[in-house]
Amino acid sequence: MKTMWDLKGKKLLIVGLGKSGLAAARRADSLGAMLWGYDAKAREDLDAAAAALFADGARLCAGGVTPAPDARFDALILSPGVPPDLPFILAARERGAELIGEIEMAYRLGLGRCIAVTGTNGKTTTTTLIGEICKAAGRKTEVVGNIGFPATACAHTSVDDNAITVMEMSSFQLETIRDFRPAVSVLLNLTPDHLDRHKTMENYADAKARIFMNQTESDCFVVNRDDAAAFALAERCAAKVVPFSRRRKLDLGACVEDGHICVRDASGELFVLCGTDELRIPGAHNLENALAAAAATLFAGIPAAAVIRALRDFAGVEHRLELVDVIGGVRFVNDSKGTNPDSSIKAVESAAPGILLIAGGYDKHADFDAFIASFGGKVKRLLLMGATAGKLAAAARARGFHDIVFCADMAVCVEEGFRAARPGDTVLLSPACASWDMYTCFEERGEHFKRCVRGIRGHA
Repeated sequence: MKTMWDLKGKKLLIVGLGKSGLAAARRADSLGAMLWGYDAKAREDLDAAAAALFADGARLCAGGVTPAPDARFDALILSPGVPPDLPFILAARERGAELIGEIEMAYRLGLGRCIAVTGTNGKTTTTTLIGEICKAAGRKTEVVGNIGFPATACAHTSVDDNAITVMEMSSFQLETIRDFRPAVSVLLNLTPDHLDRHKTMENYADAKARIFMNQTESDCFVVNRDDAAAFALAERCAAKVVPFSRRRKLDLGACVEDGHICVRDASGELFVLCGTDELRIPGAHNLENALAAAAATLFAGIPAAAVIRALRDFAGVEHRLELVDVIGGVRFVNDSKGTNPDSSIKAVESAAPGILLIAGGYDKHADFDAFIASFGGKVKRLLLMGATAGKLAAAARARGFHDIVFCADMAVCVEEGFRAARPGDTVLLSPACASWDMYTCFEERGEHFKRCVRGIRGHA
């Protein structure tokens, strides 16, 4: 059992007062910390909960106002969206403040045994599936992190070593860990993403590799053997490396044998779990997610029976290849979690020919050439919106794809898609971009898509 981090009387600056920042602030406040807050938003635009926490206003810096140059803090708790190289953050570090994130804070307060999942794509599906497997085994389980539930909300309530905290971790969250050490870490894949923040793939890979930086030989690192960039990071890892592969048989780890998901443990014992055709989540990428989840949980000590049951029952997560409706023979699929080209490539690959594809959004400086190349005659029309619409159109035309419609917003995209569709076609939202130019998050974007589809249903 971990010793709780003593925050009483500590001076903390919470940087970013969104969901994770507010959760960190509430927990720190309940433990007697002296709180200051910072957010780029104006005071009047902040959540009412932030205003309540900083009622006197003197300890709240908002709307571009930064803490006084001579202010001293014991620690800064950075929200994932906050770049750690802002001048006032660097100045605070120079004056002795520790820079950590909400995940690190939660870990120090106590999270039980941790299974942490990262990767460019598949994190939410794999994290959710691991959580379902642990619950099927009757273990007290929390599913937190980048999946949308702050880790500090359950910290210090799950300190029992029998409890399991399953964590989805982004590269931004991994930048601000210090002591965090999961019993099992998982790296699903590594393709270009967030290069607007990390600048290079080497920097991005270094951020992902932090997931295992504190692990020892008594821990496990589950990694995709079929992804060369991800598997190369295993050379840096001190933990036991447990590969998974859908393409080759393995002497250790998870693979596919005779149409079944199988896991071999360190002693060579083979666990035959379930048929690949029994999975309810479609696509080769989801088979990889299932293999990773099976390896992570079996090596965490979860019984095979619980793994089998959850693999067969799991139906996927919201906003990832989510079938919203079928109207007049036209399928509407919500893949708002397709926030980068590689993720949306997998969505296109999983759908039948006859795709009316809605794409575009915030520019993370991604290259869209491979995304367009994946169309392979399956995409009939490209419906573009958002900041990257022009960039996507140029990439499409360069590859000889010219059936492009620029749309003002989601409602127009959905209407135009349905108008052009024929029975058997799919109107697929898989933007290949983040949502931040038009929405606060991919969930909001996905919900808007579903409302637009309901509007079509209402007039059909």
